[in-house]
Amino acid sequence: MTEPAALKIRAARREDVDDIVRMLADDELGSTREHYESPLPDFYYRAFDAIEASPGNELIVVEDDGKVIGTLQLTIIPHLAFGGGVRAQIEAVRIDSRYRGKGVGETLFQWAIDQARERGCHLVQLTTNKTRADAVRFYERLGFKASHEGMKLNLASETAG
Repeated sequence: MTEPAALKIRAARREDVDDIVRMLADDELGSTREHYESPLPDFYYRAFDAIEASPGNELIVVEDDGKVIGTLQLTIIPHLAFGGGVRAQIEAVRIDSRYRGKGVGETLFQWAIDQARERGCHLVQLTTNKTRADAVRFYERLGFKASHEGMKLNLASETAG
């Protein structure tokens, strides 16, 4: 692997969708909710197109020698609270399982945090599943604090059937 400082971080392209979905599916939780198959279902490409067209949303990848090995989605959210503040939301973080523990995630997160600062954000937030103990430790090591209780309402079960 290239040294973390030599990794390339860039906006995802449509041809990266296969690698991104592969990483999203490559863990215990992701394997139950993603559909990594060949060819990929078209809904992944429609989602990519929607993200790409949405102001304030960026799907990001990190490359090692031209190979996509990590991803996250960065969303910049303006709001009225905090005196008309701006916050950054980081979601869908994955590092290829063969590259975990090698500084790739930290390099990608430092890039995202720097982007948030450059855009005037007062806060960077994320959510992580409570079962992802390694991810929680990683985020805490980066300085994130579990300051709020997150809640979700699953609408998918209402529309199924």
